[in-house]
Amino acid sequence: MNDVFEIGLLMDFYGQLLTERQMEILDLHYNNDYSFGEIAEELGISRQGVYDNIKRGKSILFEMEEKLGLLGKFSVQKRKAEEILELLKDINIDRLDIKGKDNIIRIKEGVEFIINKI
Repeated sequence: MNDVFEIGLLMDFYGQLLTERQMEILDLHYNNDYSFGEIAEELGISRQGVYDNIKRGKSILFEMEEKLGLLGKFSVQKRKAEEILELLKDINIDRLDIKGKDNIIRIKEGVEFIINKI
């Protein structure tokens, strides 16, 4: 997984466990693509302060993922939902009765909803 993408997802799951400053700095760096220098200037702190906050914040995010595994579980669930949707698309609903067709369509819609919400 791409580091920027992974940190962004970890922030979504565990960002509330960071200090406001850590979250702000990680958000500026990973979600808004600010450099350490730009963040330092924006927040009136040193580049070393930015580096330290990013290092500490990332450490907390990875530690929480190691302990709780929410991102891993999320990834598995999304992948499984996508697999189910692909299997459903392979079903020839023309051979089913009305109730079977309706059920397959409703299941597809439900799985698509889940995939789009995760």
